[in-house]
Amino acid sequence: MKNKLETSKKIELKYLLLLISMAYAFSFAIRMIWVYQFQDNPNFYWNDQLMINTNDGYTWASGAQHILYGMHGHNAGIRDMWGNATIFFTVLFTKITPFSLETIILYMPTMVSSLVVIPIILIARLYSQSLWGFFAALLGSIAWSYYNRTMTGYYDTDMFSAMAPMFILYFLMKSTMDFTPRAALYAAIAIALYPFLYDAGKSIVYAMGIMYALYMMFYHREDKITYISIVLVFISLVPFPLLMPYNYLVKIVVLLGVYFFFKRVPVEQKKLMILSVILLVLFMYLGNVFNLILSKVMGYMSTGTASEGLHFYGVKQTIREAGQIPFQTFANRISGSQLGVIISFIGYVVLVAKHRAFILALPLIGIGAFALWGGLRFTVYAVPIAAMSASYLFHVIMQTISDKKSMYIFGMSIMTAMMIYPNITHIIGYKVPTVLSKAEVSDLAKLNSISDSKDYTLAWWDYGYPIWFYSDTNTIIDGGKHQNDNFIISKIMTTSSSELVANLSRLAVETYVDANYSTIANALFKNGEENQVDPNLLLSELENGTYDMPEKSRDIFLYLPYRMLNIFPTVAIFGNLDLTTGKPERKIAFYPTNATSNNKGILSFQNGIVFDSLKGQVKVGRDTKNVKYFISTQNTKVDKIQIQSQLYHVDGEYTIVYMKSYNKFVIMDTETFKSTYVQMFMLGKYDKNLFDLVISSPYSKIYKLKK
Repeated sequence: MKNKLETSKKIELKYLLLLISMAYAFSFAIRMIWVYQFQDNPNFYWNDQLMINTNDGYTWASGAQHILYGMHGHNAGIRDMWGNATIFFTVLFTKITPFSLETIILYMPTMVSSLVVIPIILIARLYSQSLWGFFAALLGSIAWSYYNRTMTGYYDTDMFSAMAPMFILYFLMKSTMDFTPRAALYAAIAIALYPFLYDAGKSIVYAMGIMYALYMMFYHREDKITYISIVLVFISLVPFPLLMPYNYLVKIVVLLGVYFFFKRVPVEQKKLMILSVILLVLFMYLGNVFNLILSKVMGYMSTGTASEGLHFYGVKQTIREAGQIPFQTFANRISGSQLGVIISFIGYVVLVAKHRAFILALPLIGIGAFALWGGLRFTVYAVPIAAMSASYLFHVIMQTISDKKSMYIFGMSIMTAMMIYPNITHIIGYKVPTVLSKAEVSDLAKLNSISDSKDYTLAWWDYGYPIWFYSDTNTIIDGGKHQNDNFIISKIMTTSSSELVANLSRLAVETYVDANYSTIANALFKNGEENQVDPNLLLSELENGTYDMPEKSRDIFLYLPYRMLNIFPTVAIFGNLDLTTGKPERKIAFYPTNATSNNKGILSFQNGIVFDSLKGQVKVGRDTKNVKYFISTQNTKVDKIQIQSQLYHVDGEYTIVYMKSYNKFVIMDTETFKSTYVQMFMLGKYDKNLFDLVISSPYSKIYKLKK
């Protein structure tokens, strides 16, 4: 009898591993579609490998460079390997495998995110329905939103964002069914590790921990095991702020110690209840729980200018993933279609009715629903649960129709395929390019060869992390550190004063170095302090050269890429402010576009603007404005710019630049035409007393400050 039981368990384990392997292979293979689509494009390769397709990935890659090659020694923004799993595993895989760093960061999202199939199938196995879990894993591993944020090349902590909570959910659910402290211990260890894997998701595990405690108290309040389990989970949730970023290691040791203590020493239930309450209070206080959740919500719903102290422009609403989304987008990203998300919702209701432990998944559903107000990024958390819910509804339907296994598998395959189809269609059409092209990276590599690791490159924050990785120079704003300092870079890019560009750049960098990674704008203007500086006066002194400048300690480079052309209006918003009032200084007009027709000198553009080249007038919407200059530029083989100019109206309000080499027109107001970006990148004009043009290509111009 014993041998038969052991044989049965072995067969069941082999069956489980087979299902997991098949689901993992499917997830991996689907993510290789992007590689197949771009493998023959040499513009997307660097160091003999396809480059990654997310800007933020370069911060973790730079952290790996720091450990592996000793780069970025003067970069205060480099993350600690022991406090960040993405860097840790990148370094580990680069050291123990024959693959290059570029190969590791390209394929690591595919390898890690596909692991989500394991907890999905294991959760279904809790109910002896591994096959249901298998079909759910096929859908959940590649559904729209989850794929977008974990595709090949999307090298970011998002690869852990939804996968890790599903492991936590599995252990929490298992503890409610096995009713042993061991499963709660595993859940607690997973919770303790989560900030190491994905620090941005603390509020999610907080909510899951609270939901678990409420669930156990509601359904199992009389059982002693309940309070042991709650104690273990709350220990994992209580922050150890003095031990950052290694608190997860200490927590695991503490959890193991407490677990074995409870296993060997009997503790009265009343004392366990008191300990649970104490840990709850510590968790709520030290974790700053309500403020954390509220700040997350308000942060993603805020807009406009900051109201404390000076009035800087808020950044959240300029980020597409942080804005409100329509229901159709919400539904597509969670389940692939509006019908799909409705099926998932019905399935979840049925699932909870049949298996109440799925109530523990409510925080993941809730944060996914918040995406309707908070933005695209939140949909990813609901994807695996939505997939399980839809598949469970199909599972119930097929069990009702027939008890034959062949019929069940056939029906589940058909219905799952129907859910997967719109997601696969999306994936095939989702041809995301690499962050930079080979030519752009080549410019940054040249910068690396003429600069020192202590030098600074001033650029818009979108390009901060790639600049770190490819040029080994520092930046003052990047994907994680910008906010009020966006004003400084924006002002540098939009001012018409070369003296202000040079002086503000030098002052900002030297202040940044001295301030040890604090907010430069707040330091310069003493924002919110009693002795707050008048920003207009300070900028005026920098422009006319009367400000007492700090001594030069390093070189500073100005990075002006062609790819900033389309986002320049957004860049300009941050610097086009009177910080004392928060009101725009002027109305900026900057419209990059392409011509659609030329009818006897009347040029029509894609964005609806019409230029009458005979009268020298441009029609923007209902307004007709006189054009001052029509300028044509063309790049030469020696990286020079040939300029031809035609004057129409001396008092014209608009200037049109035709960038012939790019077949691009830019219609702008005359003041914006004088800006740093337009003059130094588009026209190649600069003050040779203040700058040296050190790198010039059609893709970027990089200037070095002389002072």
